[in-house]
Amino acid sequence: MKIGNIQKTSLIEFPGLISCIIFTQGCNFRCPYCHNPELVLPEKFEKVIDEEYLFDFLEKRKKYLEGVCITGGEPLIQSDIIEFTKKIKNMGYKVKFDTNGSRPEIIEKLLQENLIDYISMDIKGPLEKYNEIVGIDVEKEKIIKSVNLIKDSKIDYEFRTTVVKSQLEINDFEKIGKLIKGAKKYYLQKFAPSKHVNEEFKKEKTYNEVEFEKIKEIMKKYVNFCHIK
Repeated sequence: MKIGNIQKTSLIEFPGLISCIIFTQGCNFRCPYCHNPELVLPEKFEKVIDEEYLFDFLEKRKKYLEGVCITGGEPLIQSDIIEFTKKIKNMGYKVKFDTNGSRPEIIEKLLQENLIDYISMDIKGPLEKYNEIVGIDVEKEKIIKSVNLIKDSKIDYEFRTTVVKSQLEINDFEKIGKLIKGAKKYYLQKFAPSKHVNEEFKKEKTYNEVEFEKIKEIMKKYVNFCHIK
């Protein structure tokens, strides 16, 4: 497992639980607004964290932590992600994944083996804009399959979209709504300039409060809960 970083405690990442966050190294998307370039761009990779160190940490923190969040990068492209997750579950932890939805076969395997308790999937935009937004050719059928697997699962979940004004028009959210229709939870994440995969995105903007409320009203027609972050 290529572990790029560990956040030892989080009170907000895993809803309702005290957790730690494992950041995996590597991603198959190249979203320009991504704020973890050191986990996405190979030329920015740092030395990986030893698994033995991680599991020793998790063993010592059993009294204090309830969950483990696995994010990235894109964690589901890791070749040993199933076995890695089994080890964590066998220690008694609940597991949350963040994913871009490009590996539905792994999501399905995790669900079948009861290795996942919560999943958060990024919806980058309407399907026809995916390639432009993420910087690669995306197999759209896999995105659709991941959405449906998650919606049909018995675990808790959420969908979310990072909103960059130059990438997404307000009307695009009708298409996003139809893609995830019937979902339990959906979050609109305001883009904030920081460090990015594409440094030019420091100049980008998001919508104002009034416009976000319009987007929220659109999404409320399709999902059970919508919140602006």
